[in-house]
Amino acid sequence: MAAKIEDMETRIEALMDVMRVPPGKKINLKKDYDPGFTGKWMTKAEAKETLARGIQMLAEMQDKLWAQNQYAVLMNLQALDAAGKDGTIKHVMSGVNPQGVDVHSFKGPSSEEMDHDYLWRNFKALPSRGRIGIFNRSYYEEVLVVRVHPEFLASQQLPPKLKDKRIWRRRFEEINNFEKYLVDNGIVVIKFFLYVSKEAQKERFLRRTQLPEKNWKFSAADIKERAHWDDYIAAYEDMFNHTSTEWAPWYIVPADHKWFTRLAVAAVLYYTMEKLNLAYPTVSEEQKQALIAAKEELEREDSGPKDKAVVKAEEEEDADPQDPASNGEVPKDESKKESKKKGSKNR
Repeated sequence: MAAKIEDMETRIEALMDVMRVPPGKKINLKKDYDPGFTGKWMTKAEAKETLARGIQMLAEMQDKLWAQNQYAVLMNLQALDAAGKDGTIKHVMSGVNPQGVDVHSFKGPSSEEMDHDYLWRNFKALPSRGRIGIFNRSYYEEVLVVRVHPEFLASQQLPPKLKDKRIWRRRFEEINNFEKYLVDNGIVVIKFFLYVSKEAQKERFLRRTQLPEKNWKFSAADIKERAHWDDYIAAYEDMFNHTSTEWAPWYIVPADHKWFTRLAVAAVLYYTMEKLNLAYPTVSEEQKQALIAAKEELEREDSGPKDKAVVKAEEEEDADPQDPASNGEVPKDESKKESKKKGSKNR
């Protein structure tokens, strides 16, 4: 069993190396990464079983994160439309205590947000210590959609001299500095790009038009954005080449097979958190003595006669729903006998 777990860890580490964008190295998205990749890593059935086990392990890790209250984790999810961001969040985080997770989906900025710097709304949504924060799209939209659509930049309340050709390099630098600041303050930054192929995106769009239960997901705007596919790929490549750092690397996750996508994201999240050496807070000798004293006091406590309501509640809990007598009800045959007895006495 230990050998099997060790082999799994080795394979997951190898997978993480395949998906990680090496800091300082320029990559070509089309040549270096395959959106349909599964690496014959395991079968779909095995992946689902592994994910279920991984979700339990992730829940335990999140519990320690919450109890230790020193680190926070920020997951940035970026993708082209229909790559499966929502489903990934739903499945990977299904076993985690919802009290310890915050999910923020960033749409187009409001008028109030436009009157602030582009990091302002994301800064407000950062997770506090002990929590996992998920940004479904993030500040990276400012070097992606805004770059593909120059009209969005024109509408931003920036001095004209700052809307020059160097704005994207400046923003890359600002984002790197921002993430370094977060990491230096105990907020671990994990960045995922769910890489879906143009063919797989087309199939998913078609399903949204054909299946009634998926109609609500369809948007005509998605088709318009699809026309900018090559521009987005170029913008993503430039972003990866400038913002995958040692302290906050990018992971390009193949997204044509959702079962593989979910497993890969869960694996990266778990093994990143594992490196934090999370643990439950240790109890001091003084606290141990206080626990012993509290236990002894509770055991000495004279509870006295039970309240009638409490007794009744306990009886109801112990009652067998298949046994009428256990609920204080008299079986039909017995009730007839009882009524005959009462009748004879009345005579």
